[in-house]
Amino acid sequence: MKKLILICTVILGFAFSASAQDDQKAEFKFNEEKHDFGKIAQGTPVTTIFEFTNVGTEPLILTEVRPTCGCTIADYTKTPVPKNGKGTIKITYNAAVVSAFNKTIVVTSNSKTPTKYLNIIGEVVAKPAASSR
Repeated sequence: MKKLILICTVILGFAFSASAQDDQKAEFKFNEEKHDFGKIAQGTPVTTIFEFTNVGTEPLILTEVRPTCGCTIADYTKTPVPKNGKGTIKITYNAAVVSAFNKTIVVTSNSKTPTKYLNIIGEVVAKPAASSR
């Protein structure tokens, strides 16, 4: 019985220790995690900026920001974001094909939530034909 109590105490100790370490990590708080461009003209690249705040206690470091297709490019804050500091992820979508789109950007970091998913959606519409006179 004493061994069982000792084992339970050790397990609970590790659980509380792990929980306390998570409280010390960096953490994202985005203004938005999904952006709707609405209707955009074909051949017109569009850009949005996802702004985030580090609401954790440790500096937040983005290790990778990876769009899931070649039609989207990303630029992001590359320096550590301190506690309560702000950073950005700039996403540009190349509206080449007439179609609705829903693209995902995978954000990897040292935060409590190490992988975050951002989305951009919209519809690319054909440009009106130029009239000739």
